[in-house]
Amino acid sequence: MTESFKKYLAEFIGTLVLIFFSCGTAIFVGGTGLEPAARYLIISLAFGLSVVAMAYAIGPVSGCHINPAVSLAMLILKKMSTKDFIGYVIAQILGGIAGSAILLAVAKSTNIGDTLLGANGFGAFSSVNLTLLGAFIVEIFFTFVFVFAVIGVTSSDKTAAVAGIVIGLVLTFVHFIGIPLTGASVNPARSLAPAVILALGGEFGPLSQVWVFLIAPLVGGALAALTSKFLLPAKK
Repeated sequence: MTESFKKYLAEFIGTLVLIFFSCGTAIFVGGTGLEPAARYLIISLAFGLSVVAMAYAIGPVSGCHINPAVSLAMLILKKMSTKDFIGYVIAQILGGIAGSAILLAVAKSTNIGDTLLGANGFGAFSSVNLTLLGAFIVEIFFTFVFVFAVIGVTSSDKTAAVAGIVIGLVLTFVHFIGIPLTGASVNPARSLAPAVILALGGEFGPLSQVWVFLIAPLVGGALAALTSKFLLPAKK
């Protein structure tokens, strides 16, 4: 098994775990009747803890991007090759789709149903009926903050040991505000996966909106990379 394939497999597994546990929590906790604040807290923690777990599990292998926006930032910063970038993104998308497919199979075996598999959305698919423009703006900003934090905490060997925890916490606080707005994407693979699986079952609503959650996070990730070039010191 080549080193490149090991990296891609790690990204596949990491994204699968992120989607299954995080979106799964959104489905099953969302259907428990808990107060909204409690649901948002638990779901936010699920996303953050999933990243923490995978950061320490696959981080030594692939760096644990599990997010095309993070991989794009690393490409811009010349911390990965174009070949690896393509391999990472393909692995992330496939891992996300596999995670959503498994989640759908589990959800269909319950009395809750798929509840849109935790898909992102705006308008009628937003808890606060956020507009298209609003969704685009917040997803760029959310992803900028998240990826900028990823770059910052991984830019020094002194913070490498706590990088997974910091990144998980940042993703958690982004979800605190992001869940009622768009469901908080900040990750094209995380948004595309449930939208594709739902479309295969005849539900095209999330897929019709997914372009926002593909473009905006990539813009946010690119802006974070460009900003870091001016503000952050070289890795020490």
